[in-house]
Amino acid sequence: MSLASVFFIGVGLSMDACAVSFAKGISLKKNIKKYALLLGLAFGIFQGAMPLFGWWVGTHFEALITSIDHWIAFLLLGFIGLNMIRESGEEKDEYTACTDTISGKEILLLAVATSIDALAVGISFAFLQVSILPAVCLIAVTTFLISVLAVFLGNRIGGKLGNYAEAVGGIILILIGLKILIEHLFG
Repeated sequence: MSLASVFFIGVGLSMDACAVSFAKGISLKKNIKKYALLLGLAFGIFQGAMPLFGWWVGTHFEALITSIDHWIAFLLLGFIGLNMIRESGEEKDEYTACTDTISGKEILLLAVATSIDALAVGISFAFLQVSILPAVCLIAVTTFLISVLAVFLGNRIGGKLGNYAEAVGGIILILIGLKILIEHLFG
């Protein structure tokens, strides 16, 4: 498989991370650079590590992983999305409204949820005899760059959404989870 093909696979895999980064960027008012970097790193590392792990376990667990990966992603993204919607309805004073943070736990959950499909790609890499180290590095870097840019773009648009920004971000996460579930169940 050529590096160009791997690059396009990386772009495809990074679309969930891109959408989540965009959604988180919508609700951020402070520390945008910090969280763009943290999300980009987390998503890039997991998007690179999951195919590596998938490649390693390859043939041993293929049926088990592909039978539940969509449910795991759906539940994680749905949980985080519902939490964002709930928090958007809470009364916030001026100080709370301006001190945006994304917890390390939330970043980890988002990184895992958006990279589960990369695990399945890694399994397919085992069968296609892909040169795994250049492939996972390219996927990781591609995801990092796309995620960082998406946080900034989401932040630009988020200011226009006002108080509804966090709820919109939560809805986006839920829709991504539903998309993953529907694609695996019916696609």
